[in-house]
Amino acid sequence: MVSDSGMRTGRRRRLSPSEKWEVFTVVLTGQARQREAADRFGVDRSRVVAICRMAKRAALEAFAAAVPGRPGVSSERAQIEQLGAEIERLRATVTEQAVSLHLHEGKARWDPPPARSRPEWTPRSRLACSS
Repeated sequence: MVSDSGMRTGRRRRLSPSEKWEVFTVVLTGQARQREAADRFGVDRSRVVAICRMAKRAALEAFAAAVPGRPGVSSERAQIEQLGAEIERLRATVTEQAVSLHLHEGKARWDPPPARSRPEWTPRSRLACSS
């Protein structure tokens, strides 16, 4: 795949995930420099750099998603559970307040006020003239 002039020819080599992990660990532990790892695995040095960046990004995302004390729960899922607990707490508080209001003031307080019959309106001038 490498010609005498040092230029690569032919198709690019695709690395399996386990090979990518091995490239990353070889470079990370200092067993080989990027150029040496690229030559050993038959890829370009830029591919080795990309593999190392990808591994770093994936590790940082995994650390960011980890919630202390809650193994196996993503931060998004933990937030959903926390909000669900808050909703239940608020629902219980509103129910408690409704029962307290019912016991304190009675159900009649909740009913809409009865419609009052209003006397028909007449202008004052008619009242004054009729007497």
